Amino acid sequence: MSPPTLVAGVGNVLLADDGFGVEVVRRLLDAGPPPGVTVADYGISGMQLALDLCSGYGAVVLVDALGRGHPPGTVSLLDLGGAREPVGFDAHGMRPDAVLDLVATLGGHLDRALLVGCEPAIVHPQIGLSAQVAAAVEPAARLVRSVVEEVAASEEAPETPAHSYSYSHSHSKSRRS
Repeated sequence: MSPPTLVAGVGNVLLADDGFGVEVVRRLLDAGPPPGVTVADYGISGMQLALDLCSGYGAVVLVDALGRGHPPGTVSLLDLGGAREPVGFDAHGMRPDAVLDLVATLGGHLDRALLVGCEPAIVHPQIGLSAQVAAAVEPAARLVRSVVEEVAASEEAPETPAHSYSYSHSHSKSRRS
């Protein structure tokens, strides 16, 4: 049996679309988490996330806003794998890569680290997601479920190429590789 997987929603719900990861995790929890997977809302608690990742998880799927220059609402799947190097600790810079580096610093190890991210439209003080990002929540939740099923199905998970999925207001889907 492979080690458990953690799905971690991260982001600040007080900064509009930065709360994307938190909203996707809420959707997953409302629907019932995938079997054998821990789903948790970490919000802005990057330090707690790093500590939890050191407690025996084999894989993590981070869900967060991700600014890559794509149209707002674009959902991307990225493999953040590879060996992490221990780094100095910065409690104020807890981006996903900093959290994973901190796991290595604390002596933890993950077999797989993936990120399901969404291109934000608004990142300033405001409660609630923009229409583009709100429309991407359900497709992102389906993508997370698919990813955790793949991770669970394979003991030696193959490398995952980066994919981008773009969703319009009408929820039509186009796929880019």
